[in-house]
Amino acid sequence: MSVWRAIAAAALFAAAPALLAGEIPPDARRSGYSFMGPDTRAMQDDDTSNPGMLFVLDGEQLWTKKTGSAEKACADCHGEARISMKGIAARYPAFDKALGRPVTLDQRINLCRANHQQASPLPYESRDLLALSAFVAHQSRGLPITAGNDPQARPFVEQGRELFMQREGQLNLACTNCHDDNFDRRLAGAPITQGQPTGYPLYRLEWQTLGSLERRLRSCMSGVRAQAYDYGSPELVALELYLMSRAHGLPMETPAVRP
Repeated sequence: MSVWRAIAAAALFAAAPALLAGEIPPDARRSGYSFMGPDTRAMQDDDTSNPGMLFVLDGEQLWTKKTGSAEKACADCHGEARISMKGIAARYPAFDKALGRPVTLDQRINLCRANHQQASPLPYESRDLLALSAFVAHQSRGLPITAGNDPQARPFVEQGRELFMQREGQLNLACTNCHDDNFDRRLAGAPITQGQPTGYPLYRLEWQTLGSLERRLRSCMSGVRAQAYDYGSPELVALELYLMSRAHGLPMETPAVRP
C-alpha cells in the first residue's frame, strides 16, 4: 500500500503542481471529519458502530486497575475520569516543568506509571497504552483544542512548525505540500485532509485498529521515502504539538474514524 501511495504522490505533484497556498487561516481550518464520506462519518458518529470505542471501554477498565509495586490505579489519584480528565487531552502535548520540555499524553501516562504506580512503561502503540489514551481523550470529546497556549511551549511549537514545512525524503515533500497546499484533492483514492489531529488516537480502516498520531506521522514519513523519527522523539513530540496548536479551537473527536 505504501509503495502505491508513494507512486501516487509523485504523480500528483508532477502532474498538478501545488498551489503554494501557505498556512491555512484559522477560520478556514477543518477537521478531517469534513472530508470523509457518509459511511465513515456514520461509523464515527454512532458509538455502537465506532470500533475505536472498544479501546475506550478497555481504557475504562484499566483506569481502575491497580498496577505496579505501588498497587495503585489511575483512579486512586484522579478519581472519576469523566470529571478529572475533562479537557485534559485537549491541551496535550503539554509543557512539563520538571523535564523542561513538552510531553504527549502517552508520555504523561507512562510518567504517571513510573512516578506514582512504580510500574514499567507501556510500549508505544501497545493496546493498553492506546486504550488508556483513548479513554482519557474521550473525556474531552466536543471540547475545543487548546494545546500550545503555554508560553513555555512556544519554542517547541515553532520547532514543530519548521519540521512541518521542511521537505524530506526521496520525494522531497513536506507535510505542508499535502495538507496546506493540496487539501480537498485525493491521493491514491483517499481524500487529502488538512491534517488536523482532532481525533487521536483514532481508528484507521487501513490499519484495522486504533493508532496514535505518531504512528500516522511515521507512516507519512515512510510514504515520502524519509527516515521516520523514533516514537517519543523530540521531533515527533514537537510536530504533534504544532499540529495540535494549529487545530486550536477545533473540537476533540476521539476516537475518530478515518479511511
